[in-house]
Amino acid sequence: MRRDYLQPAVLTIASVLAGMIGWSGNVLLLPAALGFPVLWGHARARYVGAIVSAGYFLAASRGLPQGVASFYASELWPGLLLWLCASGSFVAVHTVLWTKRPDRRPFRYLVAAALIAVPPFGITGWAHPITAAGVLFPGWGWWGLGLLTAGLAGLATRMWPAVAIAFTGFWLWSAANWTEPKVPDGWQGVDLELGASLGRDASIQRHRDLIATVRDRASGGIRSVVLPESALGFWTPTIERLWARSLNGTDVSVVAGAARVDADGYDNVLVALSADGGKVLYRERMPVPGSMWQPWRSWLGKSGGARAHFFANPIVIVGHSRVVPLICHEQLVVWPVLQSMLYDPDLILAVGNGWWTKGTSIVAIQRASAIAWARLFAKPLVLSFNT
Repeated sequence: MRRDYLQPAVLTIASVLAGMIGWSGNVLLLPAALGFPVLWGHARARYVGAIVSAGYFLAASRGLPQGVASFYASELWPGLLLWLCASGSFVAVHTVLWTKRPDRRPFRYLVAAALIAVPPFGITGWAHPITAAGVLFPGWGWWGLGLLTAGLAGLATRMWPAVAIAFTGFWLWSAANWTEPKVPDGWQGVDLELGASLGRDASIQRHRDLIATVRDRASGGIRSVVLPESALGFWTPTIERLWARSLNGTDVSVVAGAARVDADGYDNVLVALSADGGKVLYRERMPVPGSMWQPWRSWLGKSGGARAHFFANPIVIVGHSRVVPLICHEQLVVWPVLQSMLYDPDLILAVGNGWWTKGTSIVAIQRASAIAWARLFAKPLVLSFNT
């Protein structure tokens, strides 16, 4: 009887540690998340599989309650509620697909991993162990992704020690030879520390300050400067003219976050600016569920909320470069980057506005995820965040 209680407790504690360590924000610790399929495969009952799944996911996304409280300037309980709701799809998929038959668990785990990687479950499919492919197999591209996928199935079998030893060897080799993704020639990402005022302060002075920052960074061969998500606030013809006039006489182009609003809601976008004017470059495929993307509003006949363009604009053209844009939440889920990689882009551009994550590891996790994907596919990376 004691053993019946001890095994679930040990698995649950181990799953929490896998989530906390793997998703600490240190890119080289991402392979710790591979402990989850091992623990899930060792569950002896469906309820244990559910507890293990919940422990892993809740630990990996532990910064969400505090972040939501900061975003809404509210008490902690709304964040706790959203935290639990967000875990629902991950836990449900892994609970339903758990089976008593060990010979079927590898296939069942692969099905679960696939479902969590794509919509609708993939909308909140954070902390996917497949992200560790960029650490274990840097530069291997789709081959590395395939090897890790096969390894995930192996980790859910009785052969898991052999698979784990092999992965550990790749992990140690990669860590010993690790290099960060390079920044592409001519590009410069700008990190800001403007807090909640970015995107909300619509004054001309704020835009002049940002223009001065761009001009300061556009030197030494830099021709493309990237500003964080929401940097320009609302995208209007007035803002476009202001920036175009300010960039007149230069060959500098700016990629910056903004919001394009209409009567039905808004798009979270990246715009491209130069002396010739500006245009919407990219519409976010997956805004943050709940705080931004609120599909239930249209179901109730109401307007508002950000639109999701699930599989639109996988790449955009900036100058002569084919670019993968990833805004905020898109860095935490799997399908946007994999969809874009099908088009063999030249670089990845990851931006965010993480002022509300202060005191959490969310921005560090976003950066780690973007770095892992860039290393897996050997793509240059431009990062730009506001905190």
